[in-house]
Amino acid sequence: MREAINLMSDTVTLPTQEMLQAMATAPLGDDVTREDPTVNRLEALAAERLGKEAGLFVASGTMGNLVAVLAHTQRGDEVIMESECHMYYYEVGGLAAVAGVMPRLVPGRHGVLDPDDVARAIRGANIHYPTPRLVAVENTHNRGGGTVTPLNVMTAICNIARSRGLATHLDGARIFNAAIALGVDAREIARPFDSVMFCLSKGLSAPVGSVLVGSRDFIERARKCRKLVGGGMRQAGVIAAAGIVALEKMVDRLREDHENARLLGEGLADIPGIGVDLETVQTNMVYFDVAGLGLDTRSFLKELAAYDVRASERPPTGVRMVTHRHISRENILYVIDVVREIAMRHLKTNSH
Repeated sequence: MREAINLMSDTVTLPTQEMLQAMATAPLGDDVTREDPTVNRLEALAAERLGKEAGLFVASGTMGNLVAVLAHTQRGDEVIMESECHMYYYEVGGLAAVAGVMPRLVPGRHGVLDPDDVARAIRGANIHYPTPRLVAVENTHNRGGGTVTPLNVMTAICNIARSRGLATHLDGARIFNAAIALGVDAREIARPFDSVMFCLSKGLSAPVGSVLVGSRDFIERARKCRKLVGGGMRQAGVIAAAGIVALEKMVDRLREDHENARLLGEGLADIPGIGVDLETVQTNMVYFDVAGLGLDTRSFLKELAAYDVRASERPPTGVRMVTHRHISRENILYVIDVVREIAMRHLKTNSH
């Protein structure tokens, strides 16, 4: 039986042997009292890699974003963000339910905000309005297709926010993918933002965790917010150890994921009935549409599964595939052949 090819997400990556060894031998302490040396080392390393003063280890990207919002805002404040962003779409309404803030949604193009639109969204003082307090940007942008916001756009957005007295936060879950796509150090992406969250457990292959970075004062506030939402993890060095290996060893290989995604996107674009916007295939994601085959998302995924290929759904007719270190070039070529076979079968049936 062929081993399943899992393109559902880069979150399915398993820790490397070096990570497992580091986890088994990590020196430990109580992180809540800041006495876990492995967590302390990861936080310092993460801050240094992104050019910030301090870092905070958190259980997930969702927790990191929530803690950042809690530390930047007060209840009833307004947070400006792209209309399809992960913070709004996939984080269980924590912005409202926990932080008590009002999202102000600004449509972007493939997830990339126009600085002028952000400027227009920041309303002046008015007794009827919530107070605008924070601008959040996602880079890379998941629902945009893994798209990358250019440096000059991010800088312009942050300058506008700062000039109007707002803080800025970057949901940089895949910031190192963005850095590779832009050909810059991740520090350059992080530079204009007051805070940045990035994930260790996606393409970097650590089993658990994300890191929030920013100024020392901000991280002090965030640390208390982390405790508020149940994020004090005690001997967390046992998982932070894998994060250290991830940062030191796993960043450069993300380039291979991008190459495989491009190969996949171009291969799928050549198949009749499959719709792919290659402009959005910039990092390790490929979004495509199967409406041209007369199929909905779930019907297509069911057929795909019969070939031991898994992908994630974007109903009603969209599909997402994400490349990662367990996906080889040979896997990609097989997936293209499978999709072509499914497509040809349905196009032939539809023509009768």
